[in-house]
Amino acid sequence: MAEVIEVLVVDDHPLFRQGVVHSLGLDPDFRVVGETASGEEALALAQALLPNVVLLDISMPGWSGIVTAERIAMACPATAIVMLTMSEDKDKLLAALKAGARGYVLKGVSARELAGVLRGAVAGEVYVSPSIAAEMLVSLTRHKAPDPLQELTERERRILGLIGSGKTNREIGDALCLSEKTIKHYVTNILQKLQVRSRVEAALLASRHAAGDGRG
Repeated sequence: MAEVIEVLVVDDHPLFRQGVVHSLGLDPDFRVVGETASGEEALALAQALLPNVVLLDISMPGWSGIVTAERIAMACPATAIVMLTMSEDKDKLLAALKAGARGYVLKGVSARELAGVLRGAVAGEVYVSPSIAAEMLVSLTRHKAPDPLQELTERERRILGLIGSGKTNREIGDALCLSEKTIKHYVTNILQKLQVRSRVEAALLASRHAAGDGRG
């Protein structure tokens, strides 16, 4: 039997938030472990509860959803973040994905679809509502960095180097004093940023860029 997915719900509209909490409560696959209207409190709850996924509104007083997503992603890298929003603004979408969100869902989504998105996010999948996905893909293509490795953080580059050395997630975690689950999350982010499907492809891409730098 699959483990229950623990969810933290963050939205400053009480009626909407309670509706989402109620909806998820009817699905045996989910357990809502916390709810709040504040980005600042969301970070504290995420650190205390370590939920599998945070469902986060993008527009809130105080910290915005983007700021909150970025800080939760840094503090709790094993927690998936899904934005639930009214906004179809592609700039907000791109900012959310850059901040670490794995999903960008419009609030008109059905309870069944939302549950599917949350399951996918916990499994490492990325979801964008179809109505804005096409426009987002055009923007990503237009603004793609010439060197995808530039998109990686210093820690992600180090993990990529260890992947290239043939290390397993457990071995990388031991080397960096991080859990295997956390390393798995980092590897997922690296594959997404490099737009490759496997760790082997990621290591080959890094190797090719290193060889190119050596020739230059």
